[in-house]
Amino acid sequence: MASLLVLLLIPVGACSPRAPLGTAAKPDTASSCLPGERGYLRVGLRGALDRDLDWRGAQLQCEGGARPAGHGLRVSFAGTSNAAGQRLRIVFGISVAPGAPSAGHLPTNVTVIVEGENRLYATQGEDKCQVESMVQEALPGSLGSPGSPGMHDYRIAARGFCVDPATTLDGSVRLYINRFDFAGIARFEDNDLHAPIPATAPATPTTAAS
Repeated sequence: MASLLVLLLIPVGACSPRAPLGTAAKPDTASSCLPGERGYLRVGLRGALDRDLDWRGAQLQCEGGARPAGHGLRVSFAGTSNAAGQRLRIVFGISVAPGAPSAGHLPTNVTVIVEGENRLYATQGEDKCQVESMVQEALPGSLGSPGSPGMHDYRIAARGFCVDPATTLDGSVRLYINRFDFAGIARFEDNDLHAPIPATAPATPTTAAS
């Protein structure tokens, strides 16, 4: 299972682990989120990483959609790559129905990935982090192609906290996540918006990747 998560979530590249993440960076060509600064991510990381992130505008790439098997939604944020090709990505998996109105007290998985270093930290359960307030706002129009009807874009804005750290998959290294605050985008199909969702997704190894 650990190797599967690595293959799915971490583009492995040859780079020096000594190169500081987030320095000598320039925006990636494909970087995008919401127009202007409507998309953002603010979060503090301590332990395995020591970062106070405040990403927005050209610094930020975001995407999202429904989680597998009707277990809520997922929103992913990535910063810019540094000169060594390293990039930090943070994924939130939230137990809430796609497109639902305002909600709070939502069990949440958080996964932090250091792309280019083959490093991943995950909360590996739904009892360690919580979204305390959340709004899903339907966006006008669609970013989908004319050949992909039935797609709906939403702005996902949320804030929350973690009470226990994320860890490597073997539990040997800890990453403490302070309060988080974000707004990103998710794209749902018609079926996603009408699918029921259990109150709490099962805390199995498959939910470790948010």
